[in-house]
Amino acid sequence: MTRTVSDSDSVRRLNRGLVLDGLRRHGAQSRTALASLTGLSHASITAIMADLLAQGLVEELPGERPDGRTRGRPPTNVHFRRTTAYAALFEIDVNRSRLSLVDYGGVLVDRIENPITPTTFAETPPDRFFAERLTTLMDRNPSAGSALRRVAISVQGILERDACGLRWSPIPHLAGSAFAAQLSGEIGLPVTLHKRGRLLAEGVRWLDPDLHAESVATVFIGSTVAMGVTFRGQIMGRGDEGATEFGHMNHAPNGALCRCGMKGCIEAYAADYGVLRNAYSVPESAQPAASVPAAQYDALMQRAEAGDRAATHAFNLAGRAIGYGLSRMLAIYDPSDVLIVGPGARALELMRPEISMALNASLVCRINGAPRIVAYRDEKEPIFRGLLMKTLHDIDQADFAALAGADRLGGAV
Repeated sequence: MTRTVSDSDSVRRLNRGLVLDGLRRHGAQSRTALASLTGLSHASITAIMADLLAQGLVEELPGERPDGRTRGRPPTNVHFRRTTAYAALFEIDVNRSRLSLVDYGGVLVDRIENPITPTTFAETPPDRFFAERLTTLMDRNPSAGSALRRVAISVQGILERDACGLRWSPIPHLAGSAFAAQLSGEIGLPVTLHKRGRLLAEGVRWLDPDLHAESVATVFIGSTVAMGVTFRGQIMGRGDEGATEFGHMNHAPNGALCRCGMKGCIEAYAADYGVLRNAYSVPESAQPAASVPAAQYDALMQRAEAGDRAATHAFNLAGRAIGYGLSRMLAIYDPSDVLIVGPGARALELMRPEISMALNASLVCRINGAPRIVAYRDEKEPIFRGLLMKTLHDIDQADFAALAGADRLGGAV
C-alpha cells in the first residue's frame, strides 16, 4: 500500500512538473495546447490546472483568436502568477557585480550594479558582500521579501565539489570560503553557484529556439575565456554545475603567463589582458593585469581596425589561440555552431582569419567542414538568461511540483 501511494505521488509530481515546464518553455498556453505539449490527457490537465490556480501558482489570461474571428468566446490562456515567487540573481566577474530581482513570470523587477576591484573581497568577505547587496535590493522591494525563494550566483572559476564555494577564481579573494553555504545559513534560503560556461550554454538555448536541440559550443571572450557546450540539446560539463575549462586548455607549452598561474593557456593570449599585453609587447612572463577597463579594450579594437600593426598582431594571436583550441575540441566533439559572446565578440572579424586558418588545418574540418561561427554582441544576455531560466526551473520543480492538492501558498488568492 505504501508503494502504491508513493508511486501515485511520484506520477503526480512528474505530471505537475511537465505542466510547469511547458509553461516555462513556451509561455502562456491554453489547456488544450498544454495537453499537446505535455502528452497528458485533457482530464489530467484540467485537474492539475485547478490545483495550480487554487494554489496561486498560475492565473488565467485572455487569449487571442489565431484565426482573427470576433464572435464567440475567446480562448483562455494560463501563465505564471508573477507575484507568487521571486529570485535574486548575482552575476560576478573581475570588473563588476550585477544583482537582479526577477519575479515568477521571469520579468526583471529591479537591478543593482557595483564595480569589482582587486581588493573588493579582501575588504569585504564574499558572504558579507552578497548579504549587504541583497539587503539593499530587498529594502527597495519590500513586497517581494516574503516570496523570495532562491539566490543564484554566476561566477568565474572552478567550483568546490559541494558547490558551496570556489576552489579557484580569477577574481581576487573570492575563492577559499564556503560563501554560498554561509549566505544560505544567514538568509534561510537556498543559494546556488553556477559556472559562467554552463550558463552560456543554457542561455543561448533559450535565446535562440532554433538551437535548442542542436550541438552548440558557446565561447565567452573578455576578461576570461570560457566555454559552455550542448550535445543535441543536452548541456555537457563536469557534473551538473560544470562546464569545460576551455580557457585553460594549453595552447603554447611554457608560453604566456595566465591569471591562473599556469603558462600557455588559451586565455593568456585571447582574454582582454592577453591582447593588451601583446599589443604593447609586454614580456609573456609579466603578471597579467588584474582587470582591463572596457574602454581600453575597445580602443585596442579600434586601433586594429585602423590598421595598427601591434594591435592587429595581438588580435591575430588571440584568434590563433581560439582557433587551435576549437580544432582540438572538434577532434572529440562536433558542434554545428560556435557562438562567440562577450566583449571579444565585437573583435570576431579581427580574429576570424586566424581562427579559420587553425580550423582548416584540422582533419575533422577538412572532412566535415568547419562549424558556423557567429557573434552574439551582448554576453550579458545569454549569461543572465541562463541564470534566470535555470533558477526559475529549480523553483518550479523543487518547490512547486511536489505541492499536494490541499497545499496553499501564503498570499495565494
